[in-house]
Amino acid sequence: MEKKWTKIYSSNNPINAEIIKQMLKENGINTVDINQQDSSYNMFGSIHLYVHQESRKKAAELIKKHNNDQLY
Repeated sequence: MEKKWTKIYSSNNPINAEIIKQMLKENGINTVDINQQDSSYNMFGSIHLYVHQESRKKAAELIKKHNNDQLY
């Protein structure tokens, strides 16, 4: 992977990671995911999302807003 990518999000839940990935994509931010979960037992390991360094600030703001929207 190029050095210009930075990790922006990690989750043990593949559904949450996919929701964040799609939300970033809808806002024009390209992401790369690295799934380090065990293929037999999805409860072990994490999924990491990476964005270009120049998109890091915008991505972090979107993720923060998205997570605040989830609070009740």
